[in-house]
Amino acid sequence: MTVKTKNLKLKTSEAAPVIDWAAADAALLADTPDDDSPELTAAQAAQLRPLGEVLSGFSTGKTRITINLDDAVLQAYKARAGGRGYQTLINETLRRGLAVDAVKEALREVIREELHTA
Repeated sequence: MTVKTKNLKLKTSEAAPVIDWAAADAALLADTPDDDSPELTAAQAAQLRPLGEVLSGFSTGKTRITINLDDAVLQAYKARAGGRGYQTLINETLRRGLAVDAVKEALREVIREELHTA
């Protein structure tokens, strides 16, 4: 089967599978544990730990935080973000700010060195 990476379309020669959505919606999956996903006991649930604790090398590279922003700032980022997500846009803006700060600091250091040698 040929798959396009951008939108994962099937080849035109292959028919898309027919899904009975009414039957899927009617199934009570949460209430029917099976051999592959048995119901946890309270003791087992109490022993669960975050994946980052179990696999020390596992990291998404991001940390969940709580931050207070002005309503106007938040509304502006939501408006600019479109479909990407405003949190992603805020993160990109902060990342660019760090890069600009690093360039400014490097430039200041070069100027200091040049003034010192002059």
